[in-house]
Amino acid sequence: MTGRVLVLGGTAEARRLAERLVAEGVDVLSSLAGRVVDPVLPPGKLRVGGFGGATGLATALDGVAALVDATHPFAATMTAHAAAAAAATGTPLLRLQRPGWTARPGDDWRWVDSLEQAATAVTGFGSVFLTTGRQGLAAFAGLTGRCLVRSVDPPSPPLPAQATVLLARGPFTVQDELAVLREHDVEVLVTKDSGGPMTAAKLTAARQLGVPVVLVRRPPLPDGLPVVATVDEAQDWVAARVL
Repeated sequence: MTGRVLVLGGTAEARRLAERLVAEGVDVLSSLAGRVVDPVLPPGKLRVGGFGGATGLATALDGVAALVDATHPFAATMTAHAAAAAAATGTPLLRLQRPGWTARPGDDWRWVDSLEQAATAVTGFGSVFLTTGRQGLAAFAGLTGRCLVRSVDPPSPPLPAQATVLLARGPFTVQDELAVLREHDVEVLVTKDSGGPMTAAKLTAARQLGVPVVLVRRPPLPDGLPVVATVDEAQDWVAARVL
């Protein structure tokens, strides 16, 4: 196969796609934002850090045969930059995005459109479990109840006054999540609609214990952006463009 493929990564799907493409002999360059101190690295070539906006990414697309945006569902700025850079350079672009979660019988889900709305929704609860990652925690800084904050790396202030930080990296089992909810007497769980199995166990645990969940909706994708939900589909798309 010929032609470089640039994978905007940081997700499990991006790593699996890179693994498959490298195994097929594709020249893969994976890009990570660099926000996690010790990330799980994909095979193939690697770059870490931002591009300098859509213009910088467009420059980086010189010699790239195909661009796959497999960033986190909430990495809206990067996705917008990818769409603009691909359009400016004529580079084929695909969005690989896992499906969001679907409620099951017994779930008490309360949808909001932003972290700020989530903070409003949990005001008044005595014990809040924040699993939105360390970015954007300032939205919850005004909460006065106990807050358990879980993230891979230590979060930066401002944090809620009664914050307890739990450093952990998924995947988590249902038993793990049940233990956390019980130990901290969690009254409400806050999360983003990230989708996927790695962090879905907390939703099962919340359902079993009758804990309500405040979910932040995903940001909208750029108009006209082609999207697939599986690594298999993304692999086929790439193969059709770099043969």
